[in-house]
Amino acid sequence: YTPNEDMGDHVIIVNAAKVGLTGNKRQQKRAYRHSGYPGGLKSVTYGDLLAKKPEVAVERAVRGMVPHTRLGRAQMKKLHVFAGAEHNHAAQQPEPYEIKKIAQ
Repeated sequence: YTPNEDMGDHVIIVNAAKVGLTGNKRQQKRAYRHSGYPGGLKSVTYGDLLAKKPEVAVERAVRGMVPHTRLGRAQMKKLHVFAGAEHNHAAQQPEPYEIKKIAQ
């Protein structure tokens, strides 16, 4: 295995709506996007983003951790995020991976 190699595994993240943020990040940290036009910068707090689109908040966090290259784009296609516990990938027999809980 080398870091510049895609191993082909798909990752399914469930319960994205239950993501915990430490400190005051829920009110102070902002997610930015730009329309491409002058003055087109938009921002939203992570508290609002988690309330409306928790999948996007988790995808943005993971996107910041993968390489910003062709490899990273290929890996992001294999990421599947769901707000609740139900997902449509049961036929692939995913294996659960427990992560310790962070206090909110």
